[in-house]
Amino acid sequence: MSTVLLVHHSPSDATAALAEAARAGLTMPELDGVELVEKAALEATVEDVLAADAFVLGTTANFGYISGALKHFFDTTYSATREQTAGRPFSHWIHGGYDTTGAERAMESITTGYGWEQVCAPVVFTGEVTEEHTAAVTEMAATVAATTMA
Repeated sequence: MSTVLLVHHSPSDATAALAEAARAGLTMPELDGVELVEKAALEATVEDVLAADAFVLGTTANFGYISGALKHFFDTTYSATREQTAGRPFSHWIHGGYDTTGAERAMESITTGYGWEQVCAPVVFTGEVTEEHTAAVTEMAATVAATTMA
């Protein structure tokens, strides 16, 4: 059995729909043997990260950066998990109102520091959340989970 840790900050109905889409991708019946562990960004712990075989991350883009909640997750888990989790697969979504550039740079920089391996393109966009966006998040999450299957 493998474990995928879904960590996200989803404060609005729109971003909650993205989290639901990730859940759908991570719990597809075809992904037999993959367990989903979901944590709000402010609740995820070092133990959660160490126990995970892969990661799906989600955030809003706020003031040109990732959400403070996801930044807190990274700040509180980095030192204690970086070496042990290097090479593990991940991907993410970022939803912004107007611009995601700074959030994208931050996500790339931080996850590179962890040494995680991005196994599929992230879903990054601005504006309204559409069915295309939720479908893309579902596919991205399922792809991450599929990489953990033996």
